[in-house]
Amino acid sequence: MDELKKEIKEVIISTLQLEDITPENIVDSEPLFGDGLGLDSIDALELGVGLKKHFGVKFSSESSDNKKHFASVDALAEYINQARG
Repeated sequence: MDELKKEIKEVIISTLQLEDITPENIVDSEPLFGDGLGLDSIDALELGVGLKKHFGVKFSSESSDNKKHFASVDALAEYINQARG
């Protein structure tokens, strides 16, 4: 799971072009939006596309669970792990 979390962090950084951030700077349990990493709704859309390309997982724009899935790196890792089966 640690390798998956590292991959997720790398996708976040490359997809959103976060030049001054390394995977080590992103805390697994820290919120990705608001006070945590400070992402916004546009970032969420771009990140969803990046994660789909990299991991082959889909996020429905109509799903009320998206907020939960994008809460943190931990939450994304759990979702991707389950989606991959």
